[in-house]
Amino acid sequence: MPADLAVIGLGHLGLPLAQAAVAAGIETVGYDSGPATDSTLTAAEIRRMSAAGFRVTTNPAELGRVRTAVICAPTQLGADRALDLSAVGEAGRTLAARLRPHTTVILESAAHPGVTEDYLRPVLEAGSGLRAGRDFHLAYSPSRLDPGNRTHGISNTPRVIGGLTPACTESAHAFYARLTEKVVRARGLREAETVQLLETNYRHVNIALMNEMAVLCHDLGVDLWDVIRCAETKPYGFQAFRPGPGVGGHGVPLDPNYLPHTTRTPGHPLRMVGLAQEINNRMPQYVIQRSATLLNEHGKSARGARVLLLGVTYKPDLADQEGSPAREVASRLLDLGALISYHDPYIAGWRVRDQPVPRADSLYEAAANADLTILLQHHRTYDLQGLAVKAQLLLDTRGASPAGAAHRL
Repeated sequence: MPADLAVIGLGHLGLPLAQAAVAAGIETVGYDSGPATDSTLTAAEIRRMSAAGFRVTTNPAELGRVRTAVICAPTQLGADRALDLSAVGEAGRTLAARLRPHTTVILESAAHPGVTEDYLRPVLEAGSGLRAGRDFHLAYSPSRLDPGNRTHGISNTPRVIGGLTPACTESAHAFYARLTEKVVRARGLREAETVQLLETNYRHVNIALMNEMAVLCHDLGVDLWDVIRCAETKPYGFQAFRPGPGVGGHGVPLDPNYLPHTTRTPGHPLRMVGLAQEINNRMPQYVIQRSATLLNEHGKSARGARVLLLGVTYKPDLADQEGSPAREVASRLLDLGALISYHDPYIAGWRVRDQPVPRADSLYEAAANADLTILLQHHRTYDLQGLAVKAQLLLDTRGASPAGAAHRL
């Protein structure tokens, strides 16, 4: 059965996009060579999508029967901090073999400037024999999805689009106008790709500033969380960011110094982005340092200490673990000889270094028995006032506990 839309890649980008499309009355098919991996949609939501006509297929022939195809393949930084585009390439090759004239192809995966035109376009053209901008439309749209955000979703978050040609831009505009209230046209592909670069780097740089302030304020005996509370009352020139044990999530902070040689800027790299990443990457170690100091101040050694980790996901009230600092914190605690356990209402089983970590069934009992409890993610179900009473020691890395109830980052 033909569909209006094919969403290629049913991960954290693809499934929510398909959900929005189905809700807008767009006949949608989801294609993925593996199982759906999104953990922000509930089973009930996926069942409702299916009841509304959403179909999941592993048959690539389905891709040749749609008007619009959106590639939502995962991209991550490799060990060399270069973006891994292999999944985008695989999706492009699969689509290209079935691509028909007049189809609109849109890339939503995280990408550095130039990926759509210099990487995806040749893949599509070589596999299809068609020419982008003449035989089919090609565009890029940076995802602005914020999992768990109850205020801003796909329908009321402005969507940025940029096409290879003006006609490509208009075709992508027509598609997204069916999903969202406002669509913003970028000048072209690279401008649209750079929007995501700017937005992601902006987040990481500002979180890094707050993480540095957290260390400084602790050394000075200043309550940073109170400082932020006061500062965010300023009606202009300030946006509140908050420190934490590390920066998780799917947003990829990119320094142009790590772009492929063919697209690398001849000028200076974004040194501030590289420094921000360095600062944010140090936060798990800082959490360990604070933990060891707290234990020592209470006459205990980290070696043999029972440490309970609360919340191992990267965002509150979601099961998504992408980029969560919890695993590194746990690994470093194991290096010190600590005995770790965890509690998370969204994670039934958790492994570190391929070994299962004991899961606490009774939260208050586990906190009372642990020498140190570390809050890594603040789920709504956690009563931090009650936990502070039960726990022998509570380190709050999210500043969520009442003032004086716990040791805060």
